[in-house]
Amino acid sequence: MSLAYIAQAADHERIEWIEGSELQILLDGSHTANQVTVVRSSLGAGAASPLHLHREEDEMFVVLEGHGIFWVGDERHEVGSGGAVFLPREIPHAYRFTSPRVDLLTICTPSGMEGFFRGAGRRLTDPRPDGWEVSLDALVAAGIEGGQEILGPPPA
Repeated sequence: MSLAYIAQAADHERIEWIEGSELQILLDGSHTANQVTVVRSSLGAGAASPLHLHREEDEMFVVLEGHGIFWVGDERHEVGSGGAVFLPREIPHAYRFTSPRVDLLTICTPSGMEGFFRGAGRRLTDPRPDGWEVSLDALVAAGIEGGQEILGPPPA
């Protein structure tokens, strides 16, 4: 049985992510008995994930604001504000956002994805090293550790 967890906006861990975007870890395994991870992302135009798949988690997205393209297997889907995406584990996927601003909710079951974000990203409370960025090498290393496989660059 898990215990209830209540957090205010100031309680969320903030992580610098791809191209200077920001992730907020709203819920992680330590708060949900490893049942779910919930992350809110603030992204800009052109933000994209590499083509990848998850071995351990199903992943869901809710586009709260903005729009982009999701590649799921061999399919390409445009998704806008209010759209939702469900990606079962083992399905190759990627995204690229095309609007100037994107507010995205990511939900993963079971939890564990937060380790990937922490491994490749940088806590905003830590000093920022000169020239720091989320590199492909950091994504690959964090993916190996967290049960993800990076398959290639973001689709064009």
